[in-house]
Amino acid sequence: MADLSKSIVAVVDDDPRVRESLESLIASAGLAVCVFSRAEDFLRGGHLAATGCLITDVRMPGMDGVALQRHVRSARPELPVIFITAHHVDEVERRALAEGALCFLRKPFDAGELLRATRTALSKISTKDSESTTER
Repeated sequence: MADLSKSIVAVVDDDPRVRESLESLIASAGLAVCVFSRAEDFLRGGHLAATGCLITDVRMPGMDGVALQRHVRSARPELPVIFITAHHVDEVERRALAEGALCFLRKPFDAGELLRATRTALSKISTKDSESTTER
């Protein structure tokens, strides 16, 4: 059975319209979602342990999405990360994918594609949680 304590989708984006849109989209798919305007708010809020998928923008004030991914990887290397960006740079995409990002979507992205990636991410984390529980 899936570990529902890690089924929250966390969205980190500095654009309030994008946050509202993603919150609505993800909630409409029946998934739990928390939104944050800054990477630092997500990290300080204690939400990392309950997060099953992280969706983050690349460019944000303060800590950017790639730095957030590195920070998250050090604490939870298994956590799937999905990047979204309006400012695509090939080198940033290559680096993010090399560091384990699940996918890299360009704004405006297809809602169905994002939901498929999110469900894939949640199923990966659920599978890994089940395997670690079985190993104990």
